[in-house]
Amino acid sequence: MGVHESRSVVVVGGGIGGLATALALQRDGWQVRVLERGSALADGGTGLVLSPNALRCLTALELEDEIGSRATRLTRSLLRRPDGRVLARVDLDTGRGPTLGIVRADLVTVLAGSLAPGTLELGHDVRDAAALGGDVVVGADGLRSVVRTSMGSTVQPAFRGYTVWRALIPHVSDGTEAATLAESWGRGERFGVVPVANGWTYVYACANAREGEQSGDDLADLRRRFAGWHAPIPDLVAAIEPGTVLRHDIHDLPPGATALHRDRFVLVGDAAHAMEPNLGQGAGLALEDAVVLAHALATEPTTDSGLARYARERSPRVSALGRQSRRVGLLAQQARPGVGALRDLSLRVVPAGVARRAAARATSWQPPMPVAPTQQEIR
Repeated sequence: MGVHESRSVVVVGGGIGGLATALALQRDGWQVRVLERGSALADGGTGLVLSPNALRCLTALELEDEIGSRATRLTRSLLRRPDGRVLARVDLDTGRGPTLGIVRADLVTVLAGSLAPGTLELGHDVRDAAALGGDVVVGADGLRSVVRTSMGSTVQPAFRGYTVWRALIPHVSDGTEAATLAESWGRGERFGVVPVANGWTYVYACANAREGEQSGDDLADLRRRFAGWHAPIPDLVAAIEPGTVLRHDIHDLPPGATALHRDRFVLVGDAAHAMEPNLGQGAGLALEDAVVLAHALATEPTTDSGLARYARERSPRVSALGRQSRRVGLLAQQARPGVGALRDLSLRVVPAGVARRAAARATSWQPPMPVAPTQQEIR
């Protein structure tokens, strides 16, 4: 009998973190169930960026080729003002590994398709995680996690003062490289563009707003807000199909406030450390959680010590990046004209190398080394 054949885990949530964690543990011999509330996994509508740290995790899960075939390699990032003036350029081909743009649903599909048949169970609305079986219960159920509440946590999501619209559209060229990750910052507003695979582009827009505020017609609101911005932003907004815009207020969990482990419960992804989407690291950190948790459970003598080690190793990193994302959000959503002008000037004079080093705090992370078979057999 293998070392983990008698151990079982229940993963609550079928998003990126839950599926990746299930796959990592299943490949290590655990009996795994994934309970997803929805009747289907999330389909299209948004994209995401996979930085080098995320791709190293996908390599550890042996999915790098399949993911690469569905994604666009991004070669540079570009930050501009609403009038098109460039504030910063950063080369993404720095030797640390590629950066990819991908449709979120494609990543979810690859992860789910790599699980053993029957692992994923749809239509499970978990209300009480304490009632679940399993030697380990993984909370991968997002910002308002039932598992986190079952652990006794009183941490509540914090509204960060702005909202975001997201959509997928056919690619619209602006004369720049097709593989450019672009963002434009105005006063309390910004617009982002991420090329993804098969001729599609992921676009998103942020604006300062009151929590729960609604416009009644999100697409008309976007067209009004960004009509005077530089090309091709008006064309990108015009290309959005009615009814395809997703809108969400931005919340996070206060960095460092959430315990990642208690008893047999453990948290991954947004359930553990939801942060503002300013670093492009939401998916990456969830993938990191998956490989670190599997490694800790494989190398520690007991399940409890493995869970404790996971929490000990992940907490400093996710807390630091959560704080960094908050700082970027305050800068990016600055609405006061004078302060905004000073921000733009500062961005123009910061050397590209400084920006690359700041990004490297997130992207240079390396996954733990796999456990050799002889080590597993000895245990």
